[in-house]
Amino acid sequence: MIYDKDKLPIEIRNLPDEDFALVASDNIKDEKLHTKPIGFYKDALVRLSKNRVTMFSFGVIVLVILLALIVPSLTGYTYTEQNVSRKNLPPKIQGLEKLGIADGTRLLVNRKKDSLTDANRYPEGSVIEITREFDANGVAMVDVVIDYYKYSNVPDGTYYWLGTDYLGRDLCTRLFWGARISLLIAFFSVILNVIIGVIYGSIAGYYGGNVDYVLTHFAEILDGLPYIVVTILFMILLGSGMLSIILALTVTGWIGTSRLIRAQFYRFKGREYVLAARTLGVPDRQLIFRHILPNTIGPLITRAMIAIPGAIFSESFLAYIGLGIKPPSPSIGVLLSNGQSVLLQYPYQTIAPAVLISVLMISFNLFANGLRDALDPTRRGEE
Repeated sequence: MIYDKDKLPIEIRNLPDEDFALVASDNIKDEKLHTKPIGFYKDALVRLSKNRVTMFSFGVIVLVILLALIVPSLTGYTYTEQNVSRKNLPPKIQGLEKLGIADGTRLLVNRKKDSLTDANRYPEGSVIEITREFDANGVAMVDVVIDYYKYSNVPDGTYYWLGTDYLGRDLCTRLFWGARISLLIAFFSVILNVIIGVIYGSIAGYYGGNVDYVLTHFAEILDGLPYIVVTILFMILLGSGMLSIILALTVTGWIGTSRLIRAQFYRFKGREYVLAARTLGVPDRQLIFRHILPNTIGPLITRAMIAIPGAIFSESFLAYIGLGIKPPSPSIGVLLSNGQSVLLQYPYQTIAPAVLISVLMISFNLFANGLRDALDPTRRGEE
């Protein structure tokens, strides 16, 4: 109950402060915090680290990057080294060959039985097992498993972990060197897209009005350009290579980021702290990059992580249709394009790059999903 001091009797109003005492002071206690205060990004990091799927995906991404950096220098071959006498060799890995896994053997079908005794065609020790015998118009035929390394007169102790291609080049070296190139193209194109998209979207969203109208419609015009036509134009002007592919991925790749940033600026530019800063005379550049842009970091990082597998897939698609890295430099898409032409005869040449690009895309998508959940402010404090 609230009392008006002026309505109290004068003898009570004039009582000295010493005559008053705090009632039940022993029962007034402040509740102690049991945990230390935690910021937004630290809270997001804690929730991210507790997501097992996300952390496993991040580990896979780091592992692939490390393999791309290390493996080409461990195999003993370069990605351009050719030896036609060793073409299309199957995978052979030291230690696993005794287990019947990646042992360098291959099944040859519809071979004349009497040709197996020809030492020039089948050197000693190359024939492992006859799996089937049959007669074809009076000719004895067989399906035979052979040691393809001895069959190709490859010296003992030679190993190709993922086999060789039609020019005798080591596929393991080319695969991880190609992964290095594909990742570089993806990272550089995404970085350029983020930089352009942030600047473009910030200006459009902050100033609004006619500025936003002109910039938005210009972006829509660019977004309508045929992707393949733009890529071909860059190939004609600059030749096939990393620069052409990065520029082709950047021409329209920044538009999605700019739209995201524009929407975030419309959301935050009217907040009280922004209006207070503008009232105090803070310049527009500082308002954009110090007061508003930091609020878009979470969605921006998430979008960038999602864009990386998209860029890898786009590069692989361009290489698959013949618009990729120029030979002899490999990429994942180039290896897929080369492998699909001999898929039925030598499936291992397609399986390895297909598995690698699938692992990369799934891992990046799972990591981006976990990152999006961790940076979601509505889920702050959740376990």
